[in-house]
Amino acid sequence: MVKSISELFDISGKTAVVTGASSGLGQRMARVFHGAGATVVIGARRLEKLEELASELGERIIPVACDVGNDADCEMLISAANDTGSLDILVNSAGTCDVGPAEHQSTSQFRHVIDINLNATFVLAKLAAQTMLEKGGGSIINISSALGIVASSPIAQAGYCASKGGLLNLTRELAAQWASRGVRVNAIAPGWFLSEMTDDMFADKRGMAFIERGCPIGRAGDPDELDGALLFLASSASSYVIGQTISVDGGWTIR
Repeated sequence: MVKSISELFDISGKTAVVTGASSGLGQRMARVFHGAGATVVIGARRLEKLEELASELGERIIPVACDVGNDADCEMLISAANDTGSLDILVNSAGTCDVGPAEHQSTSQFRHVIDINLNATFVLAKLAAQTMLEKGGGSIINISSALGIVASSPIAQAGYCASKGGLLNLTRELAAQWASRGVRVNAIAPGWFLSEMTDDMFADKRGMAFIERGCPIGRAGDPDELDGALLFLASSASSYVIGQTISVDGGWTIR
Protein backbone atom coordinates (compact mmCIF):
# COMPACT_ATOMS: atom_id res chain seq x y z
CA MET A 1 0.00 0.00 0.00
CA VAL A 2 1.34 3.44 -0.94
CA LYS A 3 1.47 5.82 1.99
CA SER A 4 0.21 9.36 1.66
CA ILE A 5 2.69 12.20 2.11
CA SER A 6 1.21 13.00 5.51
CA GLU A 7 1.57 9.37 6.59
CA LEU A 8 5.19 9.23 5.43
CA PHE A 9 6.20 12.14 7.65
CA ASP A 10 3.85 11.40 10.56
CA ILE A 11 5.48 11.22 13.99
CA SER A 12 2.37 11.92 16.05
CA GLY A 13 2.16 9.76 19.15
CA LYS A 14 5.87 9.03 19.14
CA THR A 15 8.37 10.01 21.85
CA ALA A 16 11.47 11.99 20.94
CA VAL A 17 14.48 12.96 23.04
CA VAL A 18 16.30 16.16 22.12
CA THR A 19 19.50 17.26 23.87
CA GLY A 20 20.77 20.82 23.89
CA ALA A 21 17.13 21.94 23.89
CA SER A 22 17.51 25.03 26.08
CA SER A 23 18.34 27.27 23.11
CA GLY A 24 19.29 27.49 19.45
CA LEU A 25 18.93 24.57 17.08
CA GLY A 26 18.07 22.08 19.82
CA GLN A 27 15.17 24.19 21.02
CA ARG A 28 13.95 24.64 17.45
CA MET A 29 14.02 20.87 16.91
CA ALA A 30 12.03 20.29 20.09
CA ARG A 31 9.42 22.77 18.85
CA VAL A 32 9.22 21.03 15.48
CA PHE A 33 8.66 17.60 17.01
CA HIS A 34 6.07 18.96 19.43
CA GLY A 35 4.27 20.73 16.60
CA ALA A 36 4.22 17.44 14.68
CA GLY A 37 2.39 15.71 17.55
CA ALA A 38 5.24 13.93 19.36
CA THR A 39 5.92 13.82 23.07
CA VAL A 40 9.30 15.48 23.53
CA VAL A 41 11.74 14.84 26.36
CA ILE A 42 14.06 17.85 26.38
CA GLY A 43 17.46 17.82 28.02
CA ALA A 44 20.01 20.54 28.83
CA ARG A 45 21.97 21.85 31.78
CA ARG A 46 19.77 24.94 32.20
CA LEU A 47 16.59 23.48 33.65
CA GLU A 48 14.95 26.91 33.94
CA LYS A 49 15.16 27.37 30.16
CA LEU A 50 13.63 23.95 29.59
CA GLU A 51 10.82 24.68 32.02
CA GLU A 52 10.10 27.96 30.22
CA LEU A 53 9.72 26.05 26.96
CA ALA A 54 7.53 23.42 28.61
CA SER A 55 5.33 26.14 30.10
CA GLU A 56 4.97 27.78 26.70
CA LEU A 57 4.14 24.62 24.75
CA GLY A 58 2.01 22.89 27.38
CA GLU A 59 1.40 19.15 27.23
CA ARG A 60 3.76 16.56 25.76
CA ILE A 61 6.95 18.34 26.86
CA ILE A 62 9.08 16.76 29.60
CA PRO A 63 12.06 18.83 30.81
CA VAL A 64 15.03 16.99 32.32
CA ALA A 65 18.17 18.66 33.66
CA CYS A 66 21.00 16.91 31.87
CA ASP A 67 24.72 17.51 31.46
CA VAL A 68 25.53 15.17 28.57
CA GLY A 69 29.09 14.93 29.83
CA ASN A 70 27.74 13.08 32.87
CA ASP A 71 26.81 9.45 32.17
CA ALA A 72 24.33 9.34 35.06
CA ASP A 73 22.50 12.36 33.64
CA CYS A 74 22.34 10.65 30.23
CA GLU A 75 20.84 7.56 31.83
CA MET A 76 18.25 9.71 33.62
CA LEU A 77 17.28 11.44 30.36
CA ILE A 78 16.73 8.17 28.48
CA SER A 79 14.89 6.73 31.48
CA ALA A 80 12.47 9.68 31.39
CA ALA A 81 11.67 8.82 27.78
CA ASN A 82 11.24 5.13 28.60
CA ASP A 83 8.80 6.13 31.35
CA THR A 84 6.43 7.46 28.68
CA GLY A 85 6.11 3.90 27.38
CA SER A 86 8.01 4.54 24.19
CA LEU A 87 11.32 5.82 22.85
CA ASP A 88 11.23 6.33 19.12
CA ILE A 89 13.58 9.20 18.24
CA LEU A 90 16.82 10.55 19.68
CA VAL A 91 18.39 13.80 18.49
CA ASN A 92 21.91 14.41 19.76
CA SER A 93 22.07 18.19 19.44
CA ALA A 94 24.03 19.25 22.54
CA GLY A 95 27.47 20.58 21.72
CA THR A 96 30.25 22.99 22.47
CA CYS A 97 33.13 24.58 20.58
CA ASP A 98 36.69 25.82 21.00
CA VAL A 99 38.01 28.85 19.16
CA GLY A 100 41.70 29.60 19.04
CA PRO A 101 44.97 28.41 17.48
CA ALA A 102 45.69 24.75 18.16
CA GLU A 103 49.24 25.48 19.27
CA HIS A 104 47.88 27.54 22.17
CA GLN A 105 44.97 25.30 23.07
CA SER A 106 45.10 23.34 26.30
CA THR A 107 44.82 19.59 26.08
CA SER A 108 42.03 19.65 28.65
CA GLN A 109 39.96 22.00 26.49
CA PHE A 110 40.37 19.80 23.43
CA ARG A 111 39.39 16.72 25.42
CA HIS A 112 36.34 18.52 26.83
CA VAL A 113 35.04 19.33 23.35
CA ILE A 114 35.55 15.72 22.22
CA ASP A 115 33.80 14.50 25.37
CA ILE A 116 30.69 16.65 24.86
CA ASN A 117 30.39 16.48 21.08
CA LEU A 118 31.45 12.89 20.44
CA ASN A 119 31.72 10.73 23.56
CA ALA A 120 28.36 11.87 24.97
CA THR A 121 26.70 11.16 21.65
CA PHE A 122 27.93 7.57 21.82
CA VAL A 123 26.69 7.19 25.40
CA LEU A 124 23.21 8.49 24.57
CA ALA A 125 22.97 6.52 21.33
CA LYS A 126 23.95 3.32 23.14
CA LEU A 127 21.38 3.89 25.87
CA ALA A 128 18.61 4.74 23.42
CA ALA A 129 19.49 1.80 21.18
CA GLN A 130 19.09 -0.65 24.04
CA THR A 131 15.41 0.28 24.14
CA MET A 132 14.95 0.70 20.39
CA LEU A 133 16.58 -2.63 19.54
CA GLU A 134 14.40 -4.44 22.03
CA LYS A 135 11.24 -3.12 20.39
CA GLY A 136 12.64 -3.40 16.87
CA GLY A 137 12.65 0.20 15.70
CA GLY A 138 13.79 3.77 16.19
CA SER A 139 15.64 6.68 14.65
CA ILE A 140 18.80 8.30 16.01
CA ILE A 141 19.80 11.64 14.49
CA ASN A 142 23.23 13.05 15.27
CA ILE A 143 23.75 16.75 14.72
CA SER A 144 27.18 17.21 13.22
CA SER A 145 28.28 20.28 11.27
CA ALA A 146 29.51 21.42 7.88
CA LEU A 147 32.77 21.86 9.79
CA GLY A 148 32.84 18.11 10.38
CA ILE A 149 33.23 17.75 6.62
CA VAL A 150 35.62 20.60 5.81
CA ALA A 151 38.15 22.59 7.83
CA SER A 152 36.93 25.70 9.63
CA SER A 153 39.94 27.82 8.62
CA PRO A 154 40.43 30.75 8.93
CA ILE A 155 38.43 30.18 12.13
CA ALA A 156 40.60 27.96 14.32
CA GLN A 157 38.74 25.28 16.28
CA ALA A 158 40.52 21.94 16.19
CA GLY A 159 38.41 20.18 18.80
CA TYR A 160 35.13 21.14 17.19
CA CYS A 161 36.18 19.99 13.72
CA ALA A 162 37.67 16.76 15.05
CA SER A 163 34.61 15.91 17.13
CA LYS A 164 32.10 16.70 14.40
CA GLY A 165 34.12 14.75 11.84
CA GLY A 166 34.36 11.78 14.19
CA LEU A 167 30.62 11.99 14.76
CA LEU A 168 29.98 11.34 11.07
CA ASN A 169 31.90 8.07 11.06
CA LEU A 170 30.39 7.07 14.40
CA THR A 171 27.03 7.58 12.69
CA ARG A 172 28.03 5.24 9.87
CA GLU A 173 29.36 2.55 12.22
CA LEU A 174 26.33 2.55 14.54
CA ALA A 175 24.04 2.50 11.52
CA ALA A 176 25.86 -0.53 10.14
CA GLN A 177 25.58 -2.35 13.46
CA TRP A 178 21.90 -1.67 14.13
CA ALA A 179 20.13 -1.26 10.78
CA SER A 180 19.20 -4.94 10.37
CA ARG A 181 17.46 -4.76 13.75
CA GLY A 182 15.32 -1.77 12.88
CA VAL A 183 17.29 1.15 14.31
CA ARG A 184 18.31 3.80 11.81
CA VAL A 185 21.21 6.15 12.57
CA ASN A 186 21.80 9.22 10.40
CA ALA A 187 23.24 12.71 10.75
CA ILE A 188 22.51 16.29 9.80
CA ALA A 189 25.41 18.65 9.08
CA PRO A 190 24.11 22.21 9.44
CA GLY A 191 26.00 25.14 7.99
CA TRP A 192 25.76 28.64 9.44
CA PHE A 193 22.65 29.07 11.56
CA LEU A 194 22.13 31.56 14.37
CA SER A 195 22.72 29.96 17.79
CA GLU A 196 24.51 30.76 21.02
CA MET A 197 27.72 29.38 19.51
CA THR A 198 27.46 31.60 16.43
CA ASP A 199 26.19 34.78 18.09
CA ASP A 200 29.52 36.57 17.69
CA MET A 201 29.73 35.73 13.98
CA PHE A 202 26.22 36.96 13.30
CA ALA A 203 26.72 40.15 15.30
CA ASP A 204 29.85 41.12 13.37
CA LYS A 205 29.69 42.58 9.86
CA ARG A 206 32.91 40.84 8.89
CA GLY A 207 31.52 37.56 10.19
CA MET A 208 28.37 37.89 8.12
CA ALA A 209 30.39 38.86 5.06
CA PHE A 210 32.49 35.71 5.57
CA ILE A 211 29.35 33.55 5.72
CA GLU A 212 27.74 35.20 2.70
CA ARG A 213 30.94 34.95 0.67
CA GLY A 214 31.47 31.29 1.49
CA CYS A 215 27.92 30.05 0.87
CA PRO A 216 26.95 29.61 -2.78
CA ILE A 217 23.41 30.56 -1.77
CA GLY A 218 24.83 33.83 -0.43
CA ARG A 219 23.36 33.85 3.06
CA ALA A 220 23.10 32.09 6.40
CA GLY A 221 20.34 29.57 7.04
CA ASP A 222 16.92 30.41 8.43
CA PRO A 223 15.85 28.30 11.44
CA ASP A 224 13.02 26.56 9.59
CA GLU A 225 15.37 25.34 6.86
CA LEU A 226 16.47 22.46 9.08
CA ASP A 227 12.91 21.30 9.76
CA GLY A 228 12.46 19.24 6.60
CA ALA A 229 15.65 17.21 7.03
CA LEU A 230 14.81 16.64 10.68
CA LEU A 231 11.29 15.33 10.05
CA PHE A 232 12.51 13.26 7.10
CA LEU A 233 15.07 11.41 9.21
CA ALA A 234 12.75 11.07 12.21
CA SER A 235 9.86 9.58 10.24
CA SER A 236 9.21 6.55 8.06
CA ALA A 237 9.87 8.74 5.00
CA SER A 238 13.54 7.80 5.48
CA SER A 239 12.99 4.10 6.20
CA TYR A 240 15.67 3.09 3.66
CA VAL A 241 18.17 5.78 4.62
CA ILE A 242 20.98 4.30 6.71
CA GLY A 243 24.18 5.94 7.98
CA GLN A 244 23.86 9.04 5.82
CA THR A 245 24.69 12.69 6.44
CA ILE A 246 22.38 15.38 5.09
CA SER A 247 24.25 18.66 4.67
CA VAL A 248 21.97 21.64 5.20
CA ASP A 249 24.56 24.30 4.63
CA GLY A 250 23.66 26.56 1.72
CA GLY A 251 26.35 24.83 -0.32
CA TRP A 252 29.22 25.57 2.08
CA THR A 253 30.75 22.11 1.64
CA ILE A 254 30.45 21.93 -2.18
CA ARG A 255 33.00 24.68 -2.83
